Amino acid sequence: MTECTQASFAFATDFRRAVVANFDGGTITTEAGGLLLHQTEQKTGILRQFAGCFRDYRDPSRIDHTVEELVRQRVYGLALGYEDLNDHDQLRADPLLAMLSGKADVEGQQRRRQRDRGKAGAGKSTLNRLELTPADANQKCRYKKIAVDTAAVDEVMVDLYMQRQPRQPKRIVLDLDATDDRIHGHQEGRFYHGYYGDYCYLPLYIFIGEILVCARLRKSNQDASAGALDEVERIVKRLRRVWPTAEIILRADSGFCRDELMSWCEQQQVDYVFGLAKNSRLLEKIRKPMRKAQRRYAETGQATREFAEFRYRTRTSWSRKRRVVAKAEYLDKGMNPRFVVTSLSAGQLEARSLYEDFYCARGEMENRIKEQQLDLFADRTSTALMRSNQIRLYFSSIAYCLMQALRELGLAGTKMAKAQCSTIRVRLLKIGARVRVTVRKVWISMASGHPARQLFATVYGNLQRLTPLLI
Repeated sequence: MTECTQASFAFATDFRRAVVANFDGGTITTEAGGLLLHQTEQKTGILRQFAGCFRDYRDPSRIDHTVEELVRQRVYGLALGYEDLNDHDQLRADPLLAMLSGKADVEGQQRRRQRDRGKAGAGKSTLNRLELTPADANQKCRYKKIAVDTAAVDEVMVDLYMQRQPRQPKRIVLDLDATDDRIHGHQEGRFYHGYYGDYCYLPLYIFIGEILVCARLRKSNQDASAGALDEVERIVKRLRRVWPTAEIILRADSGFCRDELMSWCEQQQVDYVFGLAKNSRLLEKIRKPMRKAQRRYAETGQATREFAEFRYRTRTSWSRKRRVVAKAEYLDKGMNPRFVVTSLSAGQLEARSLYEDFYCARGEMENRIKEQQLDLFADRTSTALMRSNQIRLYFSSIAYCLMQALRELGLAGTKMAKAQCSTIRVRLLKIGARVRVTVRKVWISMASGHPARQLFATVYGNLQRLTPLLI
């Protein structure tokens, strides 16, 4: 990129006075709303727990930035809209981000090296050690000495859900889905996926409601359900260790309708509701209800649906018969049949309610995945190695967890209680402010005319009233 040395910018105007802009406003930040993210972290301990998953092999006498400070800077950067590590070469001079990261010297005036003074935060070369350190790092490594324990991160993500529950939930629904993460280089694990028509990864996501409990990066040259049983088994085991009597249900589309997963659920007293791909045998079983729906459509001109259920077994791939619920729907475009297979009995959920109220609710999970990929840069998997790209996915996932906690705990009862992360960022977090540092205080003077002024006060009050989830 060409470096611009222009310092003053003149603009045309309809007024008599000239308009001249300069980057000489002093210590000003555009991220003052990030204070609410920091308040959310104080109440939940999300970043503190995530930072605890890293092992630091650096010489303590030569450390300028602790692991927790680095983790905070990286996650807050993602939450505030900065996807690239390169951005931090400028952001490191922002005193507010330094304060959010936990720095005492927010202006960086006490840095040991002269060239670093005035820049309290870490630059891109330091931050990338969080991602690029190999799993077998130790004190003898020359540069990259901050290793993450991926198993510990997986446990923390489930713990973050459990910590938010005041008591044992009666029912826990695990939503599973796979999506494409397109890649544009020659990263490790690069494969072409015919369905998505591009080279991509195929990450697996598991949510409980809006809370993300698993984000696993996978190669795309495999079935959508690959590895799902291992993740489900791990999560269920951890949940039942704390809540042994909670009802657990798996919910997913037809990509996860596999006998191995369903058989495991039946053995472990875990229920499931999975989409089932249609075939000629299934269509034959709903011929009568489909004809009925077609007659009603002809009479009314309105989309019509009928429901049926029956016991069904595939010819070779299933080990037993299972309950299948069918939707026989007729639309302007013609027949629109859908099928789901479930371990739930008709007494627990009748056919229409099972499909319309329960199974279709899984669509909300797809919105959460899009939110993480588009707003929190989960698709920024551009390093050469699968491990480092998985770590990037972890950072994005933790940023999502923090933003979701702000939405659930801070924005509860406001008009933005259901807002997406991008909307929260633009309307609430992006607040311009002047930063003044004195001996005893850091003064954040936010823009007086900001439209979210009252909302900021409401969110602050909501967070202040919360009891910290961790001591």
